[in-house]
Amino acid sequence: MKIELYDTTLRDGAQGEGVNFSLEDKLLIARRLDEMGFEFVEGGYPLSNPKDAEFFARLAKEPLQNSKACAFGMTRRRGVKAADDPGMKALADSRAPVITIVGKTSDFHVAEVLRVSEQENLDMIAETIAYFVGVGREVIYDCEHFFDGWKSNAAYAAKTIKAAADAGAMRIVMCDTNGGSLPEEIAELTRQAAEVVDVPLGIHTHNDSELAVANTLAAVDAGATHVQGTINGLGERCGNADLISVAANLALKKKGYEVLTPDQIARLTELSGYVYEIGNLLRRNNQPFVGPSAFAHKGGMHVHAVNRVASSYEHVPPESIGNRRRILVSELSGRSNIIATATKLGLAEDKELMNRVLEEVVRRENEGYQYEAAEASFALLVRRLAGTFDPHFELVKYHVTTESRGGSPVTEATVKLVVHDPSGEEVVEHRVAEGDGPINALDGALRKALNGRFPGLEKMALVDYKVRVINSEAATAASVRVVIESRDADGETWGTVGVDENVIQASWEALCDSIEYKLCKERL
Repeated sequence: MKIELYDTTLRDGAQGEGVNFSLEDKLLIARRLDEMGFEFVEGGYPLSNPKDAEFFARLAKEPLQNSKACAFGMTRRRGVKAADDPGMKALADSRAPVITIVGKTSDFHVAEVLRVSEQENLDMIAETIAYFVGVGREVIYDCEHFFDGWKSNAAYAAKTIKAAADAGAMRIVMCDTNGGSLPEEIAELTRQAAEVVDVPLGIHTHNDSELAVANTLAAVDAGATHVQGTINGLGERCGNADLISVAANLALKKKGYEVLTPDQIARLTELSGYVYEIGNLLRRNNQPFVGPSAFAHKGGMHVHAVNRVASSYEHVPPESIGNRRRILVSELSGRSNIIATATKLGLAEDKELMNRVLEEVVRRENEGYQYEAAEASFALLVRRLAGTFDPHFELVKYHVTTESRGGSPVTEATVKLVVHDPSGEEVVEHRVAEGDGPINALDGALRKALNGRFPGLEKMALVDYKVRVINSEAATAASVRVVIESRDADGETWGTVGVDENVIQASWEALCDSIEYKLCKERL
């Protein structure tokens, strides 16, 4: 059975706290969803703001290739003909091929929120849909508070969806607007709705009870063929159904359902990260399927089992959705974790070395180091203990000053290094750089000293910098842990860590590890 994906990240997702897409952001995300093969992409409400109106104007000039753009709006206002309603006119002028209309299903909301008669609400639904069908648009009808309304007054709720179907709606979408329904309720009411209308049914759930994905899957099992949601579950309050998880479950677990293609499913991790990046949003490390921790193994017993049979602790192969397995190293690790990571370095057969590595990791974690997000620092630690690490540079000294003369502070860093040139020559480099703060200035001076001899560093960038106080009870004398994330031109990322009572020294340690790891990669 074919399942349609309707993405509302750009409208419902944008209503989430801290989410704010620019016009260009919305266009970029829409075209990525189009490229991924989503059937419908909802862009917003053209009357609500100039940004949404311009979004549809841009799409009219350069239409989506695979997806249908959807403009969202409400039923006509009470006492106004659909053709005379400014909201209807804005939707028609958007030139979107699909119009999505939301209307009231609950008799409570009709009486207390909309404050019209039940018949007037039915007329508003029917006349709005008929108007857009009459001007050549396809119409999707979203039944707001469908499940609460059906539980309150099933007879009236049934009249609303029949009015929409009779007026020409091509999809009837049942909305769990408050996010309070349970999967068994969703399934039963979906089956009841299917007895009222012959139009394909859709599902739109919210995550207030942490059941949005489960409720969506329940509706599909009960007959819904159209699924609405957002990328990464973005949305108001607790968010919407995460289409990443919905698509992955339907494609990889629910036999008999057709959703996207295997190649497109294998790009879900990429799509998730793309939306986070475009929206300047923090990723959820433990996000199912696509989060960095989704296939991360820390317990030694788990790692031992995964090394033998991956499916023993993984519900799907990580590569099936474009993710990867990660073996974490910490004081809780057993030898299996150390061996799994050292195997990549060709050092796993040395049992004595593995024991020394584990002892060193335990000692360092007691000092505040953590290697879970610093795989590059761990790889260098193993090389140092194995005696195979050959440094590309050694520090003589560094000096950092910050000066303010009534305006913005100016930071200057001086770095003196002994550089081991690839030709075998040792050269002293003494460089100065200014930056936006001590770490940026140190990075600039270090790169000046190394770039001429290691041009590959020009393709490397620092993309994240995190500082955490380890022993806060020591107040200003507390040690800090700095984690730096770096990225190569090919998109590969790696993390490094430094610990010290001085935040600049901790940052220098993590910074040097980052560059050494990059140079070691190029040497291999």
